[in-house]
Amino acid sequence: MIIKTPSRIHMALIDLNGSYARCDGGIGLTINKPSFTLKCDTSEKKEITIDFSEDLGNNGLNTELNTESNNEFNNELNKEVKSQCIAKINESAERIISHFQLETGFHFDVKETLFPHTGLGSGTQISLATAKLICEYNDIAITGLELGKILKRGGTSGIGIYSFEKGGFIIDGGHSMAEKNEFLPSSASKAKPPVLIGRYDFPEDWEVIIAITNQNKSNNVMGKKEVNIFQEYCPVPKKDVEQLSHLIFMNLMPFLLEKNIESFGDTINKIQNLGFKKVEIDLQQKKVKGLMNKMREFGAYGVGMSSFGPAIYGIIDKNNADVLKATKEFIGNDGIVFKTEAQNHGFELKK
Repeated sequence: MIIKTPSRIHMALIDLNGSYARCDGGIGLTINKPSFTLKCDTSEKKEITIDFSEDLGNNGLNTELNTESNNEFNNELNKEVKSQCIAKINESAERIISHFQLETGFHFDVKETLFPHTGLGSGTQISLATAKLICEYNDIAITGLELGKILKRGGTSGIGIYSFEKGGFIIDGGHSMAEKNEFLPSSASKAKPPVLIGRYDFPEDWEVIIAITNQNKSNNVMGKKEVNIFQEYCPVPKKDVEQLSHLIFMNLMPFLLEKNIESFGDTINKIQNLGFKKVEIDLQQKKVKGLMNKMREFGAYGVGMSSFGPAIYGIIDKNNADVLKATKEFIGNDGIVFKTEAQNHGFELKK
């Protein structure tokens, strides 16, 4: 049995102020590349074993990783990929097996995987994919939301969970302050996954450029470092949350439904300067901020950073397709640039 999941762009957390009795809330977009592909078979022994296919880092991006510098990047990526996969697969499998009191062992073969620690949501996809395969083998009908609760994912944002199950452009409703009374990242929050407010198809003729600059590992935002940032910078200004909410629900969403890519992109640009998204960007290296400015200069309709980055996304169509070439030339050997598309469905399962 094989499962293939998408990845996701996390565009923004809506409310990290909490004055209106709710917090969190998120907007995001499901994308079809990079993807995570995992094969699973039952094992005679009650244990979890994991193998890896070759060239995991390429993930269908061979043409983007063909320089000497990027081969070094790719080799380092493979090490991180394997480490993250082993940890997430084992943790997820143990939680599901314990929750349902299963007696079966499983062998996993990682065929294709996501870039770790780049802001594309790799941890959630690996965890959900593992859990879903185990449930399918045991004829357990379960939703992505229910899996998220068992796996303790989605304590802040539900974008990864709903991208896994439904795909498309997603808005989640965050949490009541009665349930979650402090500002924390998903990794440290015990809250259940948020409710889904809306899920919409993304226009098929709109495309997305992803650009990831090479980063020193010390710049990765995760674990205690991420918790400290939430605690230091939250609550964000109430006026930012009010403006951001208006931009999302009275600009971004209507322009998406009207398929007005110029105004949609302009709203994406404005979102980068508000609330917790502004905090995330202010903490980035100068070259990440410079990359965002350059992609706008090259003609992308809208440019944003996914989660804590360093992945940067740009919205384009056939009328400004040369943004891809210009961005590649600008980054050179200091990272990777590739084009992807929105995925308007969730995971794919082959039995």
